[in-house]
Amino acid sequence: MKYRTLLGLSLFTLTTFATAADTLCLQKEQEIQHEIDLAKKHDNQRRVTGLERALTEAKAGCTDEKLKAQHQEKIAELKEKVAERQKELAEEKADGDDSKKIAKRERKLAEAEQKLKEVQAAPY
Repeated sequence: MKYRTLLGLSLFTLTTFATAADTLCLQKEQEIQHEIDLAKKHDNQRRVTGLERALTEAKAGCTDEKLKAQHQEKIAELKEKVAERQKELAEEKADGDDSKKIAKRERKLAEAEQKLKEVQAAPY
């Protein structure tokens, strides 16, 4: 009896994980389809074609692991960009002769940090 309960619980858990993966993939597909609809509405055929290709690829090869790996890669790239912007700002402050350049570097840093926050908040 214990084994049946354990087996049932295991199968339920596996089904839940599979559904979660499908949910992320389904969400991605829905977002791409929404973008296709917008491109069609604005009569942008080149964008429609590219998005349809992306939708086909998403349907063919979407897995939870791939989405998570791609998301982590994007986060890592953006963290590098933030670090680069911080370095540029520090160098500009060290030179300290042009407040416009410092303001520009601060603005670019803020933009990079905002983009990083947006990507970190996204589900994939």
